[in-house]
Amino acid sequence: MVRQIKLNQIDDVMKEVVVDLVQATTLNWTARVKKATPVFSLDNYPDLDSIPNFFTLPNGQVVPFKKALLDHGPGGSLRQAWQTQIKPLKGTITNNLPYAEPVCFGINLPPSWGGQYRTRQNTVAGFPELIAKELTTNYIPRQLARIVRKK
Repeated sequence: MVRQIKLNQIDDVMKEVVVDLVQATTLNWTARVKKATPVFSLDNYPDLDSIPNFFTLPNGQVVPFKKALLDHGPGGSLRQAWQTQIKPLKGTITNNLPYAEPVCFGINLPPSWGGQYRTRQNTVAGFPELIAKELTTNYIPRQLARIVRKK
């Protein structure tokens, strides 16, 4: 049986659909960005002496790299730092780590990178935006059709 909606209820039904779509898309985006985020691995260094002691940010701030790695173990800090915020009509994911911008977007590269974007996992610069574009063109239309069918 087809669901019957009165004309004065259309805005409520559509708002509910958009809220569901924003939530589903934001959660999917978060999962995909986390999976695509490179993870530092000790396998990339033949010995502990080859790990750089410090990471210099574009603003000149020096971050202790080797000590942090040895204290907290390899990998996962950048991946775990993604934060998701979902409001009724807006979904946002952010990463506040100082080196997230160079690693994820390839901008504000530290001087030690010699002006060239590089990660040991051959990550594509700007991958969060590429994932968002793919979600916009493929995922959202499919998800919207699925949500509308359920309603």
